[in-house]
Amino acid sequence: MSTLDKNVCEAAAEKLVQAVQTEVQGKYSRRSFLKLTGMAGGGFVLASVLPAIQSEATDLGSLVGSAELNAFIKVSSDGRITIYSSNPEMGQGIKTALPMIIAEEMGAKWEDVEVLQSEIDAERFGGQFAGGSTTIPRSFDLMRQMGASAREMFIAAASIAMELPRDELKAAESVVSHTSGRSLSFGQLAALAAKQPLPDPASLEFKDREDYTIIGTSVSGVDNLVMVTGLALFGIDTKVPGMLFGAYEKCPAFGGRAVSANLAEIKKLSGITDAFLVEGNDNVRELMSGVAIVGTSTWAVFNAKKQLKVKWDESGASKDSWRQLVATAESLKGQSGEIEVENKGNVDAEFANDANKTISGFYEFPFVSHFCLEPMNCTADYKKGVAGAKDTVEVWVPTQAPTRVFPVAKSMFGLDAEQVTVHQTRLGGSFGRRIFTEYVCEVIQMSRHMGAPVKLTWTREDSVRHDFYRSGGFQELKGSVDKKGKLVAWEKHHIGMSAGGKPVIGAQFRVTEFPFLNLDNVRGTKTMLDIDTPCGPWRAPGANTTAFVVQSFLHELSQTAGRDHEEFLIEIMGEPRWFEPDNIRSLNTGRAVDVIKLAANKAGWGRKMPKGRALGLAFHFCHAGHVAEVAEVSVDKNMKLTVHKVTVAVDVGPIINMSGALSQVEGSIIDGLSTMVGQKITMERGRIEQSNFHDYKVLRIAAAPEIDVHFIQSDFGPTGLGEPALPPLAPAVGNAIYAATGHRVRKMPLTEEGYTV
Repeated sequence: MSTLDKNVCEAAAEKLVQAVQTEVQGKYSRRSFLKLTGMAGGGFVLASVLPAIQSEATDLGSLVGSAELNAFIKVSSDGRITIYSSNPEMGQGIKTALPMIIAEEMGAKWEDVEVLQSEIDAERFGGQFAGGSTTIPRSFDLMRQMGASAREMFIAAASIAMELPRDELKAAESVVSHTSGRSLSFGQLAALAAKQPLPDPASLEFKDREDYTIIGTSVSGVDNLVMVTGLALFGIDTKVPGMLFGAYEKCPAFGGRAVSANLAEIKKLSGITDAFLVEGNDNVRELMSGVAIVGTSTWAVFNAKKQLKVKWDESGASKDSWRQLVATAESLKGQSGEIEVENKGNVDAEFANDANKTISGFYEFPFVSHFCLEPMNCTADYKKGVAGAKDTVEVWVPTQAPTRVFPVAKSMFGLDAEQVTVHQTRLGGSFGRRIFTEYVCEVIQMSRHMGAPVKLTWTREDSVRHDFYRSGGFQELKGSVDKKGKLVAWEKHHIGMSAGGKPVIGAQFRVTEFPFLNLDNVRGTKTMLDIDTPCGPWRAPGANTTAFVVQSFLHELSQTAGRDHEEFLIEIMGEPRWFEPDNIRSLNTGRAVDVIKLAANKAGWGRKMPKGRALGLAFHFCHAGHVAEVAEVSVDKNMKLTVHKVTVAVDVGPIINMSGALSQVEGSIIDGLSTMVGQKITMERGRIEQSNFHDYKVLRIAAAPEIDVHFIQSDFGPTGLGEPALPPLAPAVGNAIYAATGHRVRKMPLTEEGYTV
C-alpha cells in the first residue's frame, strides 16, 4: 500500500470513528472500533457482528447492521480480494463455497479472490463449527448480505469518484462500470469505499439466480493445488520451535484406570524425555487416566509405547459385549418395546385382517469407526506465568469445533478464554469424530507437565480403539398391505443403545421418521440397551442406519404386494406437502417424489436385466436433503458382489459449487458402500477387537462403481451436502441384491451374509 493510500485510509478511519463515537455518545474507543472494522490493517474490511455476542461488539454491530455470523472482506489497492473462511474445513468444501457466495453478491471476479482460514475468535466470527450439514443453510443469507453490502459500498464510492448517479452503475468482475464505458476497479475504489456507511441490510437486493456467474459453477477447491502437491498443512504437520513429541496410552477397556507402569524402563529408551502417569477425571470426552510418553520424535514415543507394561484397575471399566447385545436383541424378537413412542389408528386390526398381507423383518447393523485417515492429534504449548502473569496455552488442532477448547481449558486447567489461543488447522477426515476434545486435554496436560510445547499423535490403533462409534442396533418391523397393494399399517420395535438411560447419539427414535406421519395406522416402541462404549455422531447420524432398515423393509412390502417399487414409494408420499407443516426443513413429499422419479428415469428403471443383475431403488430424507438412488448390481454364483453403477438424484436447493457438490455425493456413495460391505466394530470385555486396515476393511478403488449424479436446482433454501447422499446407498444395494438373487439383506456388513467384492 502506498503512503498516500495509507493516509487516505487512516483519515477515512479517523472520520468514521469520530462519526460513530458521536452517534453512540463516545461509548467506543478508537482502538475498539478499528479492531471491529479491521481498518487498522489497511485496505477495506467489511464486518457483520453477531447481535447475540455479549461484548462491546454487540451495540456497535447493531449500529452498523448486525447479522447472525461474522465474516470479513478485505480489498487491497492492488485489486486483491481476501475473503476469510471462519468454519473448519474437513473436506466438505465450505472453505470454497462460502466465499463463492460472498464473491457472487459482491460482483467480484473469482480469479481475484484469495481465501484464508480465519483466526478463532467468537467475538468476531460467532459460531465456528462444522457439522450436521448445517454450515451452508446457516450461512447462505449472511454471506449474500456481506457480499451485497460490499457491492453497494463500492458503487457508492464509484458514484462519488466518477460523479455519476449510482443507479447507473453496476459492479461485476471486480469493476464498477457505467453504461458510458467509464469504470473503476475495486482496488482503485477500496480506500474511498471504506468511507461509505454500511448499508441497511433491509435495503439490500440480492441477485436473481439466472444472473449468477459464480454460484452454481464448478470451482476448484481453494486448497486443491496444495493438497495434490503435498503442501497442505493438517494438524499432524504442525511444527513449533522447541517442540517435543507425545504418545498417550489408555486402558483398552473404556473406563479403566492406570495404577502403575514400567516407567523407569521406558525413560531409559532412546529418544525418550519423560514418561508419567496421568490421573485424569474419568470423562471419556476430556481426560481419561493413562500413561503419557514424551520424547524427541514421534517414532521414539511410538516405539516406547509398544514396550509399555501397565497395570490397569478395571473395576469400573466397561464390560460391553457385542455378542451379548446380539443375543439380547434376538430374545426380544416378536415383542413390543418397553417404551411406547407412537400409537395411532388401529394397527392390530389391520394386522388381523385376513384380506391383508402382513410380514415382519428383523434388521441388524453394527458399530462402526470413523477411521479418519489423519489420526487424532494436537499440539499444545502451555506456558506458566511469571512475575504475576497468568498461565497461557496455545493450541494447534484439527477440530470441527475449535471453540470447544475454551470450556475444557477452563474446567480442566483453570484457564479463562483470554489465556487460550486456538489455531484451526485443516482436518484429515472427521464426520463427527473431531467434535470432542479428549486429545486436546491429553496434550495440554503433557505440555503443562513438561514445560515445553508437545505434539501428541495417536497411532492408528489408538484411533480405532478409542473412537466415538456409530451406534450399532437392531430394529424389527411389521407391516400390512391391503388387497390393492396399498400400505395400511406399520409397526416398529427399535432396539437401540443408551448411556445412563439416555439414547446415545444416532440411536434416537423419532415419530417424524418416514413413514410414520404418512400413514393412519402406526405404532412405534423402543427398548434401550445400556452400554459404556462411547458413541458419537457418524456421517448422517441415525439416518445412516434408519434408511437401511426402513427403505429395505418398504421394498419387502412392495414385493409382497406385487407392486413396482417406484410406484409403491410414490403412493406412500401422497399429495405434495411438507411432512411437518410448520417446518420447512422437514421432508417435502413433492420434492421426494421428484427425486424418486428422476433417479428411476435416469437409471432406466424397469428395463430388462441379465440373470443375476438387477436394479435397486431407495429414497431417504435427512439434513434437509431429499435424495433417491438406484444401484445396479450383479451377484455371481460365488456370491461375489459387483456394484456397477449408482444413479443419484438430489434436491438440496441451489448448488453453490457444482464441483464440490459432486465430490460430496460421490464421496458419500463410496463411504456408504465401503461401510456396508465390510466394516464392523465389535467389543468383548469392554475391549474393541479391531485395530487397523487388516481387520477393519476399507473398499479398494477397483470396487468403486460408476456414479451418475443429477441435481434438481429447486428454489428452496440451500442445505449442506456432506451427509444426505449416504443413507440411501445401503438399501438401494440391498434391494438390488434381492432383485438379482432373491436373498433379502437384513444385516450389515455384507461380509456377514457371505458376500465378497
